[in-house]
Amino acid sequence: MGSIWLVSLLFIGISLLVSFQLKSKFAQYNKVLLSSGLTGAEVAQKMLKENGIYDVQVTSVEGILSDHYNPMNKTVNLSPDVYNGKSIASAAVAAHECGHAVQHATAYPWLMLRSRLVPVVQFSSNLVQWVLIAGIIMIKVFPGLLLAGIVLFAITTLFSVITLPVEIDASNRALAWLQKTNVANSEEYPKAKDALKWAALTYVIAAIASIVTLLQYIFIYNNRRN
Repeated sequence: MGSIWLVSLLFIGISLLVSFQLKSKFAQYNKVLLSSGLTGAEVAQKMLKENGIYDVQVTSVEGILSDHYNPMNKTVNLSPDVYNGKSIASAAVAAHECGHAVQHATAYPWLMLRSRLVPVVQFSSNLVQWVLIAGIIMIKVFPGLLLAGIVLFAITTLFSVITLPVEIDASNRALAWLQKTNVANSEEYPKAKDALKWAALTYVIAAIASIVTLLQYIFIYNNRRN
């Protein structure tokens, strides 16, 4: 059990460092105004329109880096700084979230799979830690309980892994569109690319951490059962 905590602490530390760098990058690029003068909301509306998407609304939501696309009600939700901002960071984030809307409109397989897993993942997330703890305590008398916890954790791990191509593809779509339309010029484009690179890295770290932790739980199950 101690090794799991050590691995968890290691990845928490790495995640915090990446998160700090991400916030630092966005703070840096939030000060660099787009030559096009478009706000994040205008960038989002333009990208949706140019991809033939007219049934998705662009809205403002509270929070910092709270930006997301909601496939249930077809809304691109942008934080106030992004919605009203005219910076490279605002354009990059807005275009990324619209990348998800384009994925939805074109039935991008990985997004469709992730959406179908959401109800199962929500159920698993509510139970997994308690089942795993109880399973480790009762491994000798009820080994099936830890196995059940491992299955639940495997579902959340699968979700993290599937999220990677979804997020990377959304960024690739965003960057291709920003470059093609010259919304971000040749000097601004590399900065937008750098910002989205750090955002994607947070998902990479989360997926790796989940895989490593899952393997450790399987190791505990095999060792303590014998």
